[in-house]
Amino acid sequence: MKLVTYVHSGTQKAGALVGKADDRVLDLRAAGGGEAAFASVLALIEGGERAWDKAKTLAAKAGGDHEVALKDVKLLTPVPNPPQVRDFLCFEEHLLNSFAMLRKTRAAAEPDPVAALARYQREDLFVPPKIWYEQPLYYKPSRFGVIGTDEDTLWPWFSNRMDYEMEFGCFLGKSGKDLTLEEAKGLIFGYSIYNDMSARDTQAYEMPAGFGPGKGKDFETGNIIGPCIVTADAFDPYRQEMIVRINGRERSRGKSGKMHWTFEQCIAHTSRSERVYPGEFFGSGTVGLGCGLEHGIFLEPNDLIELEVTGIGVLRNRIVRKDPPRKG
Repeated sequence: MKLVTYVHSGTQKAGALVGKADDRVLDLRAAGGGEAAFASVLALIEGGERAWDKAKTLAAKAGGDHEVALKDVKLLTPVPNPPQVRDFLCFEEHLLNSFAMLRKTRAAAEPDPVAALARYQREDLFVPPKIWYEQPLYYKPSRFGVIGTDEDTLWPWFSNRMDYEMEFGCFLGKSGKDLTLEEAKGLIFGYSIYNDMSARDTQAYEMPAGFGPGKGKDFETGNIIGPCIVTADAFDPYRQEMIVRINGRERSRGKSGKMHWTFEQCIAHTSRSERVYPGEFFGSGTVGLGCGLEHGIFLEPNDLIELEVTGIGVLRNRIVRKDPPRKG
């Protein structure tokens, strides 16, 4: 089942994609007789298995009543203002590529770039930290900056080097604490695509402080999740293609199965002495070659970013620069 939050006739609703081509949207609350559990996608998630099963039954029986064409609605992010967003770094290839680019950039700034690069490699400078191989690592993006597909992402005025990041992630459907891997897997409600937009110049300036990415990540419209949630029973997270297109041209293609840390491991780790809750979103981190940094190519104003994960769909956004760059 694919769930969406959408606006039709000025009203925000929770829906399920139906039809052979997922080209229609079923109004779950109307189809369910006004049940409160279908007031929003978050309410449905928090409603537990009874609500999930009823939603699946309604979607399976859909046939015209309480439906509208997908082209006639505006999709929002599936869970507006999610209770929590945590973004992990699960793909080793992305990590290795990023550090290789860092070494190359730093060496280029030295008097003898070739000698500098050789020294960096010889002395194991600018390499992935040991801790990354010992436990999942994450940061908490701002949950208030989340938008959905076909919405413009706004270029922050303090940055001159913007980048996309091709990720996907899972929404939790249940609460838990001190979880085993099997228990953690049982908490996953469904999956969606995630674009963790990055102000690379700001990020590079802040990160040496060792205190997180800060404004390199947190700005309005900078966290993009959508276009839908595919429920866990209908999706294998480790057998999918992850495709990036910029202005209609394919730039990269990666495999979700190359995650070094699984979602179950990330959830179990997070739950140590801490309760996790329904509606929380756990991002995968960037797939290998899934961002401009790894290619040495950054975004330009008005670029169209399309991120596709097979089995989910396409997350599509244009980056728009409205404010002229300024200092501060």
